[in-house]
Amino acid sequence: MDDDFEEVREVRAVSRDGAEGFAPAVEALPGLARVAAAACWHSTEWGMRTTARAGRRVARAVTDPVEAAALARDATEAASVLGGLARAVSSGVPLGTALTSAGQSLVELGEPPGQDGRDQRRQEMTLRERGAELLERSRDVWNDDVAHPAYERILDELAPDEARILLLLLQGGPQPSVDVRTGGPVGMVNSQLVAPGLSMIGARAGCRHLDQVPSYLNNLFRLGLVWFSREALRDPLEYQVVEAQPDVLEAMHSVKFPKVVRRSIHLTPFGEDFCRTCLVDEETGSGTTFPAHGLPPEPDSGEPPSSG
Repeated sequence: MDDDFEEVREVRAVSRDGAEGFAPAVEALPGLARVAAAACWHSTEWGMRTTARAGRRVARAVTDPVEAAALARDATEAASVLGGLARAVSSGVPLGTALTSAGQSLVELGEPPGQDGRDQRRQEMTLRERGAELLERSRDVWNDDVAHPAYERILDELAPDEARILLLLLQGGPQPSVDVRTGGPVGMVNSQLVAPGLSMIGARAGCRHLDQVPSYLNNLFRLGLVWFSREALRDPLEYQVVEAQPDVLEAMHSVKFPKVVRRSIHLTPFGEDFCRTCLVDEETGSGTTFPAHGLPPEPDSGEPPSSG
């Protein structure tokens, strides 16, 4: 434990040394440049002190060498930025241009550090080393990760209409869908699929591109957010409006003996947590009871409907 506190003191000492080394660079600037540079530095310094008081970066630096290096880097690079600003002004670079460049560099230093360095480090690690790091993080009492790490990637792979569909499923519960198949005497022996996965989920969710709903559902299934149940919903009234839709009627009229098979669309447990974490505000997500969804069967979690 004493070693951990010593490491924290060393990190703070590096930050203080960087700040003290920063002052001569500021003083070397002429008039207006010195005022602007000092203001930039004090803003960055305030941000670093506030973060240190919160204890998050310092606490992580105790167990994460990448974070510790980032703290030391911020202090030393800030001094380098202002030193470069002084040299640029003295060499004839327009003051506005030099200040803009230096200000951008200081803003970048104030952004949450460590992620880029950690990503680069992970690229150089073997799978076994990454697994060991993951287990080490699981034992870290300072690790405050709440959301699943895949959520950020999933958000980048969702269309706006798909977010609407997820909210409908979260707030409105499982949605009805139907397959149209051939029936009659021949259908009893060899029923053929005419139109799969017909539903009103796009219209009910307010999707802008209704023709893309089958593709949306396929993508949501691929991401593990929804699953397609072969079971019907308990309330048969849920299907009356769906079966009266033009696309369902057209499919039924395209064969001599049509048969409608009722199914349903559900959120997976992973999808429910994703929606609560990413698509509703914290108060609503934690304080509201949403409709229940069925659990996907194991090991098969259902097959996505093909676009029709």
